Amino acid sequence: EVQLVESGGGLVRAGGSLRLSCAASGTNRGDRAIGWFRQAPGKEREEISCIGSSDGSAYYADSVKGRFTISSDNAKNTVYLQMNSLKPEDTAVYYCQSHSYWGQGTQVTVSS
Repeated sequence: EVQLVESGGGLVRAGGSLRLSCAASGTNRGDRAIGWFRQAPGKEREEISCIGSSDGSAYYADSVKGRFTISSDNAKNTVYLQMNSLKPEDTAVYYCQSHSYWGQGTQVTVSS
């Protein structure tokens, strides 16, 4: 069974940085694309970034482009989301996802 476990969330001031991790088990990271989503209170879940399976191509939503960077360490079966220049509107629960599998989420709170 595929399992995804996020970590790295926390409380940070605006302008700060965090790095989220998504550790995959039960699969090889290089065999599947993995995406990062977030859901803020009262809002729908949105996809903010994704990394491809074979070529590692990356997608970013306009809201995070230029500030967030997705990367992968296939040897560790882990995908990272480096988040810089954080804004209060980035406050949300962040989830990683691959096909029908979701992690439990990690809270990111950005104070102004």
